[in-house]
Amino acid sequence: MSRVALVTGGSRGIGAAISVALKAAGYRVAANYAGNDDAAKAFTAATGIPAYKWSVADYDACAEGIRKVEADLGPIEILVNNAGITRDAMFHKMTPAQWKEVIDTNLTGLFNMTHPLWSGMRDRKFGRVINISSINGQKGQAGQANYSAAKSGDLGFTKSLAQEGARAGITVNAICPGYIGTEMVRAIDEKVLAERIIPQIPVGRLGEPEEIARCVAFLASDDAGFITGSTISANGGQFVV
Repeated sequence: MSRVALVTGGSRGIGAAISVALKAAGYRVAANYAGNDDAAKAFTAATGIPAYKWSVADYDACAEGIRKVEADLGPIEILVNNAGITRDAMFHKMTPAQWKEVIDTNLTGLFNMTHPLWSGMRDRKFGRVINISSINGQKGQAGQANYSAAKSGDLGFTKSLAQEGARAGITVNAICPGYIGTEMVRAIDEKVLAERIIPQIPVGRLGEPEEIARCVAFLASDDAGFITGSTISANGGQFVV
C-alpha cells in the first residue's frame, strides 16, 4: 500500500504543485488549507486530492485534522509543512498582531503539525518531514522581520529535529525557495518584477512551483534516506549559502 502524505497549505500555489507531484509519485495525498473554500473545492475537483480545512496555528485543530486524515487514508508518513502567511511592514510600523500571526502560522505551525505525528513515525521507524522555509529566512528581508524570523526558525527546527529522528528512521529537511511564479508573485506589477526582482536572480527568471515540488518529491523518496538536517536552496542563484 502506498504511503500517505499530508501537505499543509496544499491546495494553492507551491503547496498545490507539491500535492500533485506527490500524487504523481504514487503517494496517497491529503491537502490541508486554512480559508479559501472555493479554491480547495476546485483543487479537489481538478486533482482528486481531498482537502481538509484547519488552521496550522491551532494545535488542537491540527491534532483533530490529522486524526481525520488518518481515519480516511491511513497513517501519515510524509509531512510537508508548507502553509505560510505574510503580514509585511517595516519594523517601526509592525504591530504585535502582525508579528504574532506570522510566528503562529509560519513557525509554531511546524510544531503544531509535526508533534502529533512524531510518535507514530518513531513507532513505525519511518518518516519524512519536509519544511518549506524561504530565501528570506536565510538572508533576511526589509519589511519582513516577522516572516524572516519565522522562516529562519524553521531551519533551526529542521536541524534539531533531524538529530532526534535519525535513529528512528525519520528524516527532516528544509527547502528555501526564492521568488517563485505563484499567483501572488505574478500579481506584482510587471515593471517591478522586470526591473527590481528578476535582475537579482542570476538565472534570469522566476522559479516555477513544480521545481519546488520536485525537490519535495525527492526528499520524500527512499532515495533520500541518507539526507537529513539539510537545506535545499532553490532560488536561481539569488542567494548562495
